[in-house]
Amino acid sequence: MFNNQDLTQEMPRLEKFALKLTRNKHDAEDLLQSTVLRAIEKKHLFKENSDLFKWTSKMMYNLFVSGYRRKVKFESQYDPESYLENHAVEASQDIKVELTKVKEVMQKLSDDHKEVLIMVCIQGMRYQDVAKELDIPVGTVRSRLSRAREQLQALMDTPSDEGYSMPGTNGRIQDQRHAFAA
Repeated sequence: MFNNQDLTQEMPRLEKFALKLTRNKHDAEDLLQSTVLRAIEKKHLFKENSDLFKWTSKMMYNLFVSGYRRKVKFESQYDPESYLENHAVEASQDIKVELTKVKEVMQKLSDDHKEVLIMVCIQGMRYQDVAKELDIPVGTVRSRLSRAREQLQALMDTPSDEGYSMPGTNGRIQDQRHAFAA
């Protein structure tokens, strides 16, 4: 058997080996921890006068390979990412038209309102973070955001002159039976 002090002395070498295997610092730390835990649990199997590093590095390698096989078998098999990439659906035409209108309407907002709206609603920043970044009070962020949302909604509700509505409908779609009867 070995004592824990001997194992502690081997940890820097084991850490380097783990880093070579995983090529990721966080995964290497996890692998090192698992290896040390396994070595302590299996301490009674260690043969006297054996090389502790060789014994623990073999244990580490086996843990790494087992983890890799498990990851390949289960995570890739049930990972929804590839399925989602292959089955992505393009946005419908009416959504695209609405997004185009939102982009155009956003250009009509003041720079202050547009900036706060983008930071909070699109980038998902917290009010405190926006206030800190823009060097303004949180209350100003809230009021600018409120006014920006109101302006955006008002502009979105206003019929556009650029062909988003049918001529003569004042922004409303008429019932087609009555449209052809006239």
